[in-house]
Amino acid sequence: MPLERVSRSFKDISLSFQVNPVSFDLIAIRNETAISRSIRNLVFTNPGERFFNQNIGSKISRSLFENMDAISASSIQEEITNTIENYEPRVKLKSVEVVPNFDENQFDVTIVYDIIGIDALPQQLTFALLPTR
Repeated sequence: MPLERVSRSFKDISLSFQVNPVSFDLIAIRNETAISRSIRNLVFTNPGERFFNQNIGSKISRSLFENMDAISASSIQEEITNTIENYEPRVKLKSVEVVPNFDENQFDVTIVYDIIGIDALPQQLTFALLPTR
């Protein structure tokens, strides 16, 4: 069984690249916010978009233009699960739910996970996947 990393906090830079007016450093995001943004970025990144690691990302954009049904929702759910388990070691995934929303022409995604290394309640991340180019 692999060892789990234990940390007291997590810190990433904000992708808005705003500057702190006092220290003139980039604004940092911490703990729950940093991890939820990381998961969201992993899901929305296509493989090959990151320069030094071409494998990072998920292939969900390929499934968004298929017929909207339970089969495509299942393949999106599996792809999100594999992406998070392979590329986000700071979380323990509890569940991924993908529901087709036929009225809005989108998939509603809910991801529930625990953060490894800090005392926090289970986190829930919810977003919609739209077939856009």
